[in-house]
Amino acid sequence: MKVSIITVCYNSEKTVRDTIESVVNQSYDNVEYIIVDGKSIDGTMSIVNEYKDFIDVIVSEEDKGLYDAMNKGIGLASGDLIGILNSDDVLKNTSTLEEIVLSARDCDGVFADVGFYDYALSKKTRHYSSKGFCKEKFSRGFMPAHPSCYFKKEVFSRVGQYSLEYKIAADFDFLVRVFLLPGISLNYLDKEVVKMREGGLSTSGLAANIIINKEIMYSCKKNGLSCSWLSILSKYPEKMLGFIFK
Repeated sequence: MKVSIITVCYNSEKTVRDTIESVVNQSYDNVEYIIVDGKSIDGTMSIVNEYKDFIDVIVSEEDKGLYDAMNKGIGLASGDLIGILNSDDVLKNTSTLEEIVLSARDCDGVFADVGFYDYALSKKTRHYSSKGFCKEKFSRGFMPAHPSCYFKKEVFSRVGQYSLEYKIAADFDFLVRVFLLPGISLNYLDKEVVKMREGGLSTSGLAANIIINKEIMYSCKKNGLSCSWLSILSKYPEKMLGFIFK
């Protein structure tokens, strides 16, 4: 099974090397690696070009933001299974893709767990478990960990692109549409597959949380799911468990 991994980056010179090396050092070798850069003005592309022999597609051009770049990468992907690894995240270990592919053989896609870490990726601060996830949880603002999701190419063809009308929650909206596809078959892999640096777009303070929760409610309504501020707020006590059980 061929796996396409898409890394979207912009001015990511401080972190993109870690991301690239976590992909090129995988024990699973049937990998198509695609990097979509938003016309970085720092040293990002110099680092990317150091690894050009290991990267199948490199694009560096202006875009309309993170989700537009993701859509470009998906459009370029030729793999049977497609995943997205952002430029400040890394695959957990060298066997991660082997485990994902094994889990995805008899279904339409896989979702798993991720861990949040400090900037050096040495100290774990929170665990994000996707265990027991079902589509009803979207109404509370939960979703499976997006960086852990790998879907067959046919799923992307059926569900369409990431919507550019969202500032932060386009990944939430995309996953809602995936889980609502008729007959969709998804496996949960009970492993941490990605190490994420704290401070990403959706974890960067109160203002971002207000925006994302408003967008979550809008997405739920648009996709026919019930949702309210009360149901959204009910998720926070459960999320706190991720800080305790790391």
